[in-house]
Amino acid sequence: MRHHDLVVIGTGSGNMVVDERFDDLDVAIVERTAFGGTCLNVGCIPTKMFAYTAEVAHTARQAPEYGVDAAVERVRWSDIQERVFSRLDPISADGRRGREQSDNVTVYLGQAEFTGPLALRVRRDDGGTDEISADRVVIADGARPSVPPPVESARVHYETSDSILRIDALPRRLAILGGGYIAAEYAHIFGGLGCAVTIIDVADALLASMDETISQRFTEVARERFDVHTGQGVDAVEQAGDGVRLRLDDGSTIEADMLLVAAGRVPNGDRMNLGAAGIDTHDDGRIAVDGYLRTSADGVFALGDVSSPVQLKHAANHEATVAAHNLLHPDAMREVDLGLVPAAVFTSPQIGTVGCTEQQCRDEGRDHVVAVRPYSDVAYGWAMEDETGFCKLIADPHTSLLLGAHLMGPQAPTLVQSLVQAMALGVPVTRLADVQYWIHPALSEVVENALRALDLEQ
Repeated sequence: MRHHDLVVIGTGSGNMVVDERFDDLDVAIVERTAFGGTCLNVGCIPTKMFAYTAEVAHTARQAPEYGVDAAVERVRWSDIQERVFSRLDPISADGRRGREQSDNVTVYLGQAEFTGPLALRVRRDDGGTDEISADRVVIADGARPSVPPPVESARVHYETSDSILRIDALPRRLAILGGGYIAAEYAHIFGGLGCAVTIIDVADALLASMDETISQRFTEVARERFDVHTGQGVDAVEQAGDGVRLRLDDGSTIEADMLLVAAGRVPNGDRMNLGAAGIDTHDDGRIAVDGYLRTSADGVFALGDVSSPVQLKHAANHEATVAAHNLLHPDAMREVDLGLVPAAVFTSPQIGTVGCTEQQCRDEGRDHVVAVRPYSDVAYGWAMEDETGFCKLIADPHTSLLLGAHLMGPQAPTLVQSLVQAMALGVPVTRLADVQYWIHPALSEVVENALRALDLEQ
């Protein structure tokens, strides 16, 4: 059994942990799929590149509204894939090559599982195994798509977010099981590229975990663009010719050429024999960590989707930075701060959000005031003929501090960033509105309008 000073499992944000400060250590890195993790290979980056392409096509179809006659003549799916993966696949390969060529890093390719405290077995794809141990271990093995039992037990072909961007050809009809941000983005991608999209979700509205106004209004917009079935589960899935047939719990059926399962993600800790190392987990499968990212096992840290309640790349990157510091400075550890993690959904319309939702404020009994202002109130909103976008702000009436910000519409992920900054720095609403000029007629005026509409005590 080979011994290392440090083992890092996972090369998404986990790969960020090891930099030049660890050059004097014997480091092992374990990866079971492709270097770069979910974000680089199947998640954040490729999906946004596809989503932008879909936005171009969607905009072209809307061009007649602006007096421009345009249409989408053809979608070259293989060319779209080539544009994306010819850029990303080499980055993944280079990342692996760079680690393999490093003097102090050993790369193990395969599934890692614990055999005891600080001891691991790596099951290689070729059937062989490597037995290793370490003084310290960082688990950053991510998560995988969750597949509901009716689909998992059915003998039908289905795709997940891990696979669908590599399919050979666009389906004519795509059924999407799920209504969260992954489902919403893929509906936009494939709908924008010309597929007839059906969305089935057990929740009563799409994006149900977001602020209620976002969820309600996005669902309304989605119903105009897609065939949306909310408040319904899937009882059975079966083959229907070359496609699939889904039987819903209300007795209705849906047929499609392809099924995409986008019903959430499962932490990968259940594949690692964590009990052998004395590593505790939460009921939802996440590895339990303290504020310093330490697990219940001495010398073992965990970060990212395998342990974090926030499955977002920027949250995982923050955790990787904290983990690296804590490994290097065990007597001066830093705590992770996930109090104000913003999120974005790159669908159409786009969504940017941070902080408390209105329903959370009500449930917690927090005093709050709300202002909602539409894009259509500002000149650039007129230019875009936007009738659905809005900025919703939630503030504490006593302190004038923002509690939450929720935007839906073009550029929402960018517009929300100024509000993220204000909340992080504790800038009162009145100062945020008055201390700066707001460019006219930029879209940011919708944020100014919402700030000034909040009914505050001071």
